[in-house]
Amino acid sequence: MRVLPLMSLLVMMLLTACASTPKTPSAWLKPGISVRLPMPEIDPTISEQQLLTATVRGHQQSLLVLLNADQQQLTLVGLSSLGIRLFTLTYDQQGIHTVQSMVLPQLPPAGQVLADIMLIYWPLAAWHTVLPAHWTLVDEGDRRLLSDPAGDIITEITYARVAGKRQPVSLDNRVFHYHIVIQHLDD
Repeated sequence: MRVLPLMSLLVMMLLTACASTPKTPSAWLKPGISVRLPMPEIDPTISEQQLLTATVRGHQQSLLVLLNADQQQLTLVGLSSLGIRLFTLTYDQQGIHTVQSMVLPQLPPAGQVLADIMLIYWPLAAWHTVLPAHWTLVDEGDRRLLSDPAGDIITEITYARVAGKRQPVSLDNRVFHYHIVIQHLDD
């Protein structure tokens, strides 16, 4: 019977289509200007559960995320409000790997998602080595500002002090017009 080998081939093709091959670790800072992401390693390690509420063009959407980052890799798992796994992003020495469990046409490219996370958590020094000439990333009190060569603020990240630790509470991307509120669930 040839049906079984044909079904096996079809299942393998479907599984392969859901898991992407490694991608170049880059993201857009603004239209026409891209940046290679810093290396994925970070110390101390990060392990957080968060509820992200994004506002894009007046529409709000929430997503549960599990964020883990260490000296080897960064992993982000997105869950629906019912706890159903939607996607997994992993960034390691070999690049960005994505596994999308459900079709989410509204999900931005993996590099963009990781860039926002890394802008929030990675040290300024890691970004200074990869930013284009005359771009700046600075910490000013409870804010982190990414600015272009003209001095225009591209991304503003706001932090709060919780139990003596700096935690991100929002990210405002002024060029791509979205705002993300970050609620920490593991506090």
